[in-house]
Parts: sequence; C-alpha cells; structure tokens
Amino acid sequence: MSSASNASSTLRKVFVSVFADPGKSPYLMDSPDVPALNLLISLLTIGTTSTPPRPAFLAPAQQIALAATLAIHPSLTTRAQSEDTFQVSVLAIRYLRLVLHLVGPVNGKLQDAFAFSTVETFSRRGARRRTTGDGASTPKDDMNTLDLKLANTGSVWVNAQDFWHVVGWAFNCSLLHPRRWERWSLWLQYMIDVLDQDWTLRAHMQEQDSDDGEDARQGSIIVQYLSKNDTTARQERRIVRAIFADGSQKSAAEFPEVWRNETKERKKENDGKKIETKLDIAADNWGDYMNGASSSSDLEDSPPPQSPSKPTPKSGSTDIFDITAPFGGSVSLILRLRLLSLLSSVCAFLPRTFTSLPTLYDVFLEHIRPLPLPQFFLIVSPSSMQHFHPAAASCIMQVILRSLLASAAPLPRCDDVTQETLERCYLPYPANTGSISDNAKVSLCVETLLRLLQKHIGLEWSETLHDKVEKGIEAREQKAKKAGKGKGKGKGDGEEERVWLRGSAARISGLVELVKNQQEAMEE
Repeated sequence: MSSASNASSTLRKVFVSVFADPGKSPYLMDSPDVPALNLLISLLTIGTTSTPPRPAFLAPAQQIALAATLAIHPSLTTRAQSEDTFQVSVLAIRYLRLVLHLVGPVNGKLQDAFAFSTVETFSRRGARRRTTGDGASTPKDDMNTLDLKLANTGSVWVNAQDFWHVVGWAFNCSLLHPRRWERWSLWLQYMIDVLDQDWTLRAHMQEQDSDDGEDARQGSIIVQYLSKNDTTARQERRIVRAIFADGSQKSAAEFPEVWRNETKERKKENDGKKIETKLDIAADNWGDYMNGASSSSDLEDSPPPQSPSKPTPKSGSTDIFDITAPFGGSVSLILRLRLLSLLSSVCAFLPRTFTSLPTLYDVFLEHIRPLPLPQFFLIVSPSSMQHFHPAAASCIMQVILRSLLASAAPLPRCDDVTQETLERCYLPYPANTGSISDNAKVSLCVETLLRLLQKHIGLEWSETLHDKVEKGIEAREQKAKKAGKGKGKGKGDGEEERVWLRGSAARISGLVELVKNQQEAMEE
C-alpha cells in the first residue's frame, strides 16, 4: 500500500512538472512544450505494448484541458512562428485522441477536463472551479494547478461562452476563414467524437444497470453542455442556430471569434525581415498575440474565402464540392449532421433535460425547409439520414413532409412508417403550393422515406405501390407546371429546380422498378 502511494505521489509530481516554471522543470528547456507533450504521450502509451497491457498514466484534468487549448490556439496554429511551434498543436491533438482511444471519455473523466467557465468566474473565485456532470462545483486541486495563462483565462474553456459558441464560430470559420477552419475542424471533430462515445458508453451503462436510480446518461458531457439556466425555448433555438451557422453578418455577430484578433495572421515580412518574437507558453509569454497596439502592425487580416459558384445539377453529374460549399464543405456538413443526430438522441431519451422531440424537430424544420434545393437535398438525402437513428430519420422526414404536403393528404396514424402509410399519406400527393421548389422538396423527402423503408424494413412491390408512386410523380409535375407560367412563377422556380424535381422522380420510379425486378427474380 505504501509503495503504491509513493508511486502515485511521484507520478503526480512528474505531471505537475511537465508544464511548470521552465526554470524549475527538467522537461522545459529551449523548446518547452514539444518535450512536455511528448512526455505526456509516452506516459499514456508506455504500457500499451506489454502483454497484458498495463494501466495508462493519465494527466490531470487541467493538463488535458490545456492540451485542448494548445490544439487550437492561433499562436500555435495559424500564427505559429515556426514548425516547432506548430508541432505543439499537432502533438496536443494527438495526445487528446490517444486519451479518447486508450482511456475513453468516462474513465478519462473528460467531463471535468472539458467544462466551460467564464472570465467572470475567475475574477470572482480567483481560480477555476470545474463543474462535474451532476452540476456540483469542486475546488481545483492545488497539486495539479498550472500557473499559465493558456491554462486559465487564456483557455478556450474560458474565452468561449459555452460549447455552442464554439460550434457556431467554428462553422462560421468554415465559410469565412478557411485557415482557421483547418484547425477548428480537427478540434470540433474530436469533440464530437468525445460527445458521441461518452453518450454511447453511458447508454450502455444504463442498459446494464437500468434499475439504479438516475439515468446514467444524465452525467454525459452533452447533457452538461445542454443544461444551462437560459429559458428552454431560447436555448434550443440558439443551439440549432449554432449548428446551422452560415457565416452571415447576423450569425457572425451571435457567434463571434473565441479569442480577440483570432483570425488575423502574422505578416510574412516586415521591412524585408522576418518577424521573430519568441513564444514561450510555459513562461506565459504569448509573443505578439494580444499584446496591445504595439503588435497590431505585425498582424494582417486573413485572406477572404473564394465565393463558391452556384451549384447546378446537370444530367449525369453532380459537383458535390460546389453543393456543399454553402455549408462550409463536406466535412462541415457531416459534423453538423452528427450534432443534429446527437441532439435527437438526447431528446429521445432525456426530454426533460433539453426539450421534447416534436419541439426539437419543429426547430429543425425552421432551418431546413427554407434552404435552397441543393442544400435541402444534402440535409434530407438518404446518405445524410444515415447519421441518424432510423426512427429519428423517419420522424424528421415526416415533419418536413407534413409542412409541405397538400391539405388533402391524410395524417398518418402514428410516426412509424410502413408501406401502407407511405401509400396512403405521402406517395400520391403534391406540395401545398405550385412552387417547383416545394414540389421538388416533397419528392426528395418521399424518395428518402422510400429508401429508409427499403433498407430497414423492406419494400414489397405491388400494383398499389406502383400506381401511388406514379400518381404522385404526375401530381407534382402538373402542379409545378403552373408555377412556371406568367405571374404564378415563384422565386427560385426555374429550370434548375425542375431538374431537381424530375431527377428525384426518375430515381423513385427506378427504385420501385428495382424492387419489382428483385421480387420477380426471387419468385423464379
């Protein structure tokens, strides 16, 4: 017992010395942070090659939190003064991923490391106090305290209002600041991986011990990020706005940069000479960053992003890169879908924590329905819906469809989609307007519902299925024809929208024909 205690105490001292005063630490010499992070990585992975694997030596929560800041801070990424400085951010994200892979979010207590605070909290308390999953505050451990600005008031956990501020800003960067997005995309992808794994592990814990009081998922990090004091209606809309952040002036004002002058970049030359200002994080020296007017002449605005060309679907080809540009690219789109899916899961199992599923999907609808057809397609396409649980994908499609369908369409008896429900309530009907765009959106939603049913339950060909499909295709085509004539032509109604409508119709007919051929082949 005594030797184990001594070993633990020695290890704690090693961890503290990693980011200690460089004058006192054997690990912080000329290039302080690269050796420090390499040491943390070595301590974490040293036992993975042994048989059986030995327990991982995990850094304290405040050092893990610091690594998350090092991975994204502009002085170490877009304004890095050298390759060695940039390597600090590379090693930081590597360490974070190793923690997630080898230890996991629950055993690694990442809910403590990744808790957001505020500058006001620091000024009132004089030091950071982390919030645990159950909402109780615990004082910091003096043994593990890091007296570094980047670990405290300079960290991402303090400068950002909350996780959703970071989400909104990151997605704004995907459209406005490509170089910052290169770094934020890695950070955000990692954080979503953490949230997903943490939620999944706690869901498994709940299944294994379902009779033991509070739901284990209540302690998840995503619940921690959703549990704020703001009114529910304002909170849910702000969170979804963050996920759909589009780089507009309004969005940039609501989700501004995390650090002051974050998007400014270091000038390559100054009077013909390279700028050389030493950055020493361990000594709390940030170089030229946030040092007032004296350093502003060494910074310049980041280059503006190139304006994406308007996507035009052409027969035989679709430029996916052009289509995803309004979302900030394909990576940005996937991360947005993953966050929407995670919110859906939380509301399905813990509606009192955030909001009910119908309310959440109504907020989704406010953002999805007005989208131009190419972006609408990217959200509701079968490949996008794969990021959601099948039941959630089905419900979202039905919510959108009900807002678009003609009033003659009967309401389904329940949210569960069956072939009979499709044939009776959705397949034969056009949109409630003569807009080509609206009728194309109805067709795209019907197409996705058909594919969801085929994949998860199965479609059975019949004359009824064929007739209902063809009736709906004809009804939407005829109603849309009226929109293209004279004064009835609506905004965004033209040949491009008609290509989307007819392309979806062709895919629906092809799917039904494929089901028929497969069924006939099985009967032979």
